[in-house]
Amino acid sequence: MSTENPQSGDRSRDRSGDGAAVPVLSLLPTVDAPAPERADAARNRRRILDAAARIVAEEGPDAVTMNQVAHASGIGVGTVYRRFGDVSQLLWALLDERERLFQEAYMSGPPPLGPGAPAAERLDAFLDALVDRVASQRALLLAAHSAAPRARYHSGAYRVMHTHMALLIGRLRPGSDSTLLAHLALAPFSPDVMHHLTVEQELPADRLKAGVRELLTLRS
Repeated sequence: MSTENPQSGDRSRDRSGDGAAVPVLSLLPTVDAPAPERADAARNRRRILDAAARIVAEEGPDAVTMNQVAHASGIGVGTVYRRFGDVSQLLWALLDERERLFQEAYMSGPPPLGPGAPAAERLDAFLDALVDRVASQRALLLAAHSAAPRARYHSGAYRVMHTHMALLIGRLRPGSDSTLLAHLALAPFSPDVMHHLTVEQELPADRLKAGVRELLTLRS
């Protein structure tokens, strides 16, 4: 997993709106993908994760049990336990699955979220997409965060987002402490903070997006 400093290394191939192409995939760490597996095992994994996702969507993450997932997926409970160990590991696997899709969008998807747009536009698009992602996965993220509050900062998903943010900030503010600024910029997206704002304060997504941009004022 890459740990390259966002402000060092060759960035001459980055596509940030100035026509230069960037090997972003070589600069960013990635969310760990599942190990290669047989076709039948891959199908079982997909069915188990799909069943868990349906339960989360319909009843919330607290309703997920290994027995329920086994019944909903049509796969024996013993197989579900062998694949995922327990409910917490199953929920983290479900989060990782969704994180990879989000990561693909901002690392290699179309601009402005993906490469090819100026850094300021990419940053705005990333923050907007992050608000939407946290809102759509609020219950699952909150359950995982409640079980292990500091685990977020040691996860592959956070490292990917942090490195991406630091790269963009470094381009907008050359010479700044972009590593620290990226941590501070991501702080409002902690699941408990977003739960308080979206559920308890009932703030709409558009207001959150505007507020995050105004708070950060990262543009040069």
